[in-house]
Amino acid sequence: MRKTNKIPIEQFLNRIINGKAEDVLKEIPSDSIDIVITDPPYFLDRLDSEWNDEKINNENNQRIVKSLPAGMKFDKRQGLRLYEWYYEISKEIYRVLKSGGFFFSFSSPRLYHRMASSVEDAGFEIRDFFIWLYTRNQVKAMSMNHFIDKLNIEDKQKNELKKKLNGWKTPQIKSCFEPIVVAQKPKSSTFLQNMIEHEVGLFNTRIPVGKNFYPANIMSIEEIDDIIDHYFLIEKPSKKEKGNYNYHKTVKPIKICEHLIKLCAYSKNAIVLDPFIGSGTTAIGAKNLGIFYIGIEVNSEYVKIAEKRLNTS
Repeated sequence: MRKTNKIPIEQFLNRIINGKAEDVLKEIPSDSIDIVITDPPYFLDRLDSEWNDEKINNENNQRIVKSLPAGMKFDKRQGLRLYEWYYEISKEIYRVLKSGGFFFSFSSPRLYHRMASSVEDAGFEIRDFFIWLYTRNQVKAMSMNHFIDKLNIEDKQKNELKKKLNGWKTPQIKSCFEPIVVAQKPKSSTFLQNMIEHEVGLFNTRIPVGKNFYPANIMSIEEIDDIIDHYFLIEKPSKKEKGNYNYHKTVKPIKICEHLIKLCAYSKNAIVLDPFIGSGTTAIGAKNLGIFYIGIEVNSEYVKIAEKRLNTS
């Protein structure tokens, strides 16, 4: 039997807590959170639950080609490790959410299926698949030239092979979207009764998005095309919102977080939880909208950055 938690939720409100999500989540009271929005480690190479900047940036972690970003090594076991770890995290998120509460989890396209499966197996209902659409991203595919140079053959053969394989690279085309798992803790009864009792469980469909007034499961913060902008464009983030002192690798736009909060936060006393808050974007979004936030972050330097951003927002 689970030990009854005696720490009141008020002690967690509007704080960035330095600690591991696995540990801190256990201290949060059950059925106390309205929304969870998070961008967890994706378990690509060293980008795991022990996220460490020194290891990520270390040249020894750049693998075969030194220009290859950490986290891009293909390994089928990455998805299995992500599933096992995120399944346990999701069970705690399930516990702390109110009935009908929503769980938005950013993911990588390649490992989305593992993340969604872990969330669903923890008890959640998968309600949708949101897409954050963008055009600017680093191309991560590798040509074979580096490997051809290492072959024990004549230079003439190497050059001929390079010509034959010109343009042929590892199977990694330019990635221009980020998937978001949209999960919901099962309702206590009907949608209406759940909303009356818990003030959560429905989507607000009157959020202006571009020139359209009905939110879609595609979102963008950059101008792409007249048609796409008309339906999917969310207000662009300001140039200074990240902060020139912020060196976090995967800072999310505040407007994306605000949009997700506005989509399902009904009560002015709503609480948004981010168990992997990084440099504080979710907390800033909640603060801007006048509702409560709780952030958890294992990296003490990121906690300092998040607190600085909150103090200047």
